[in-house]
Amino acid sequence: MSIENNHVNVTTDVSPNDLSAEMKTFYDMALIDEATPALVHDQFGQKRPIPKGSGKTIEFRKFSALPKATAPLTEGVTPDGQRLSVSTVTATVNQYGDYVTQSDMLELTALDNTIIEATKLLGRQAGVTLDTITRNALVAGTNVTYCPKLSGATETAVTSRAALDNTAKLTVDVIGQVVAKLRAQNAPTIDGDYVAVIHPYVAYDLMRDSEWIDAHKYADPDSLFRGEIGKIGGVRFVGTNEAKVVRGEDLASDSRTLAVNGAITANTQKTITFDGGTVAEHALKGKRIVVDGVTYAVDDNTATVITVDSDDKLPAISDNTVIYPEGNSAGGAVFCTLVIGQGAYGVTEIEGGGLETIVKQKGSAGTADPLDQRSSVGWKAVKCAELLIPQYLVRIESCSPRFSDSTPGN
Repeated sequence: MSIENNHVNVTTDVSPNDLSAEMKTFYDMALIDEATPALVHDQFGQKRPIPKGSGKTIEFRKFSALPKATAPLTEGVTPDGQRLSVSTVTATVNQYGDYVTQSDMLELTALDNTIIEATKLLGRQAGVTLDTITRNALVAGTNVTYCPKLSGATETAVTSRAALDNTAKLTVDVIGQVVAKLRAQNAPTIDGDYVAVIHPYVAYDLMRDSEWIDAHKYADPDSLFRGEIGKIGGVRFVGTNEAKVVRGEDLASDSRTLAVNGAITANTQKTITFDGGTVAEHALKGKRIVVDGVTYAVDDNTATVITVDSDDKLPAISDNTVIYPEGNSAGGAVFCTLVIGQGAYGVTEIEGGGLETIVKQKGSAGTADPLDQRSSVGWKAVKCAELLIPQYLVRIESCSPRFSDSTPGN
């Protein structure tokens, strides 16, 4: 069972079965320790405490840069000076959580301390969940660079996700372009370099370049970022399999793709008649498809017709054109690498009430558990993440000739 926004476990009432303060602190720390390694995306954001007693809105502040002072000073005359300009970005915090229950028989017969083991599992779940919330906020930014398609020494520029193919690999040259883009925006570095969050499959291609430097060759372990694997082109890379992968699910119960059934005349309709697989009514609603290198959101579907959610009518589409799930031009996985400058985004902290453990021992439910048969352990967190200066973060979208056809989306 999940908790979001409106479900709160009461932990302040005192009964003989409640945890002592010392035990509660132990479990809280265990949960935070287990969650922290998964918070890869969180570590480069501006940290803000949970706004206790201040409602559900948190405020991030940013200061505007001062203009150049190129006018010479006049002897004996005090210049006008400048005023600080502060703007704010507000975000709404939400509550998340989950729990597991266990029986008295499990507690009696288990060889291990099941509460400790459950706390470890829940801590990892909490970490991945909260990291995903941050990641999804960051990949929603519109400052994006698409890797070009490569054929030998020939590059073909790409301007959309659906136009990518498996040859559109992340290269050192693309990294250099993104670094130049960030520098042109005066994006400050993080400890002297920009930082990128990258999927291991994308890092595999990049690490084969002769310019790649493994992390242990330029920094001692205490100064490395969580998950740091190496450096190239003025960017330090942090690897995680939770880096965003865009790849839609199979479109039919018996086929990954569908096919256009009957040619479509340009600007005449918003529906696509299809065949090639068994599709339940409404099964594609809200999903995204790729047709002729263009991505469309699906408004709804029947067993034979897709209606796209578009302000414009469809272009000309040939009979038997393949309809792919969301991803690259052939429905393969697209990997998102986030290159980050200092101050690009803000996150709430997990310490100080941001993440807590809730343990309910047998009997704490009163008449709801009259035979003291159940106990539970869970976590609850208050979280938000927000882009503050979008131009300080660039999302690189690329594919992999080895892995795009087999990697699921996340």
